[in-house]
Amino acid sequence: MSQESPAPSIFERYARLVVRRRKAFLIGYVVAVIALGAVGVQVLPALKAEGFNNGNSQSAEVAQLLQKDFKTSQPLAVMGATGKGKIDSDETTKAAKQLVKEIAAQPGVGDVMSYWTSGKPDELKGRDGRTGEILVYGKPGVDSIAIAKELTTRFDGSHNGLEIHIAGFGAVFNAVDGRVREDLAKAEMIAIPITLLLLLFVFGSLVAAGLPFLVALIGILGSFTLLLVVTQVTDVSVFALNLVTALGLGLGIDYALLMINRFREELHRGATTEDAVVTTVRTAGKTVFISGITVAFTLASLVVFPQYFLKSFAYAGVAVSLMAVLGALTIIPAMLAILGPNVNRLKLLRGDLSPRDDGIWSRLARTTMRRPLPYLLGGVVIMLVLAYPAMSLVVGQIDDRALPVEDRAAVSSRYLDERFPGFDGAPYEILLRNPESTAALTGYARDLSKLPGVTRVSTPDTIVAKGDVLGPNPAGKSWFKDHLARVVVIGDVPPRDDRGVALADSLRNYPAPATQVLVGGIAAEYGDSNNGIVGNTWIVALWIGLTTLLIIFLYTGSVLLPIKALLLNILSLAATLGVLVWVFQYGRLQWLTGDYVVTGTVDLSSLALVAVIAFALSMDYELFLLSRIKEEHEAGHNTVDSVAFGLQRTGRIITAAALLIAIVFAAFLSSGVTNIKQLGFGAAFAILIDATLVRSILVPTFMRVAGEANWWAPAWLRRIHDRIGISEE
Repeated sequence: MSQESPAPSIFERYARLVVRRRKAFLIGYVVAVIALGAVGVQVLPALKAEGFNNGNSQSAEVAQLLQKDFKTSQPLAVMGATGKGKIDSDETTKAAKQLVKEIAAQPGVGDVMSYWTSGKPDELKGRDGRTGEILVYGKPGVDSIAIAKELTTRFDGSHNGLEIHIAGFGAVFNAVDGRVREDLAKAEMIAIPITLLLLLFVFGSLVAAGLPFLVALIGILGSFTLLLVVTQVTDVSVFALNLVTALGLGLGIDYALLMINRFREELHRGATTEDAVVTTVRTAGKTVFISGITVAFTLASLVVFPQYFLKSFAYAGVAVSLMAVLGALTIIPAMLAILGPNVNRLKLLRGDLSPRDDGIWSRLARTTMRRPLPYLLGGVVIMLVLAYPAMSLVVGQIDDRALPVEDRAAVSSRYLDERFPGFDGAPYEILLRNPESTAALTGYARDLSKLPGVTRVSTPDTIVAKGDVLGPNPAGKSWFKDHLARVVVIGDVPPRDDRGVALADSLRNYPAPATQVLVGGIAAEYGDSNNGIVGNTWIVALWIGLTTLLIIFLYTGSVLLPIKALLLNILSLAATLGVLVWVFQYGRLQWLTGDYVVTGTVDLSSLALVAVIAFALSMDYELFLLSRIKEEHEAGHNTVDSVAFGLQRTGRIITAAALLIAIVFAAFLSSGVTNIKQLGFGAAFAILIDATLVRSILVPTFMRVAGEANWWAPAWLRRIHDRIGISEE
């Protein structure tokens, strides 16, 4: 009795369907691209430039109470108006009052406070005696960025005999928003031509080089459409576009290159076009599917952070990963079935384009595995040296210094900082619940005004500076609401700075004549945002760690290989962090990164993004390599031969794909926004170090040292793997 053949796997059955219906799949792809393109482009105006604050924090609660109970908010713009004469001259006063009137008439603008219309307080008078400050508040619930944009467009520069400088939160992030949108187009103009040229070399033929763009196109347009759906229920950051375009193109290259190489390999072995497509989908296609799911799960961890800036990258990452998998498993096998051997048409390289069994990667693997310990320890030492600067890491977050020094919003920010004694545009907002009395509030204000870094304190009744009452607060009538009293503190330290955070903490901890003290404002928001990222990092790390261990175990049935992957990825991230500190915190290599303001910090949000994106892509390459090593080991080869053959088959793919996606991210160095530079540089470096030193040296030598222990698992885990593991059937 003959033994029955095993049932074909789901990937094999699917591949045969694609081969039979290849023209239908191609037509479906074209229709999908047109539909997704028409819908997806509508996401662009729906994206926002904010999202850096911790929505679950005390400062967020203060912002909500200010809007709900006091019908106010943080100043969305701070203006400096300079006249031709002295600040109190008739000409300047008349022009300034007219300016304030015009500002107040703008849609969405609430209160407007100025030197000329608020009793000429000294705190709103510039040190030069010619400049007065104007604070513009938005109505509750308005888009502060949009209003700041309108104010900048209408009033910035020369206006009715006054020279106007506009800064503040809304104005700065309006400038950031504009820069990011322009920089995205610029990065694409840089990356795509370079990528196209390298694709021609990597794929070897003009026909094959065009296939990754088919995956990238549906990946990017599909992601835009999915993000548009997300914007209907929550806020999405404009920065997410950077990830969609970079990862869409990168994964398109990764997945197309893996599948085309396997297809060529099968054709070289004599398989028919149909059989080659089936084998390609059953092997490389399965790897693409698992890799895409892993990348999506890894990037989804960003949803844990409370800032919608970071959550947006989770939405974008999941969308682009899944759409890239969909594209790779539909249009690539359909096109391969249509093209057959013609995938190698219009060759640009001489010789056979089929992968070889022996070559530089195989020889490299065998060389390092002859003396694995020296190579392994040497590689680890290099990574630790690169990681060393991370010991002095100082984190920060985006502010006006992230803009180019010549940017108008950055110039205006410096202009106002130089001329006014306090940061009036970034007040510390204190809400006291159930205050004892107005006299107690005055005493509280006297005490606060003596704290280091405090310029003045305003209560509903008085304005106090350095322990002395300067006079009544003309705006204080509305500062009592039921059981809440509002106190405003103006500091002379930069709000988005450790000194500003320290002052916010001092205000929170200072005894107050009330049952509860709530402190908000830009400095408090900055500190709460940092705490929100740092405080949730362990959850993200646990999420990614468990995902890594689980998926690689299900894929290989091994206990050691998932642990190896996790440890090497952590080492790679540590090296990346060290290089980021050395470059951006210390201000090195500006000939490569382009000019930026050195703040002595590394942007914390960008750091979180680099870590998660790099980890996701390293898992991508890990699965590429392990899939071939596992395939050879299951065919009966020993560890050395399996690793050598696996690296030979995937080393060129991984290195080429890493180089291409690194170029995409490195194009972000052309951005004028510093945290986008950090994201681009960090992601590019992490990808390259992982695809070269880690995959070509550390992985082979580790597996050689471990030997057959690579594939070991206790009996109870083997039973679990046999039941739910990822297999060919």
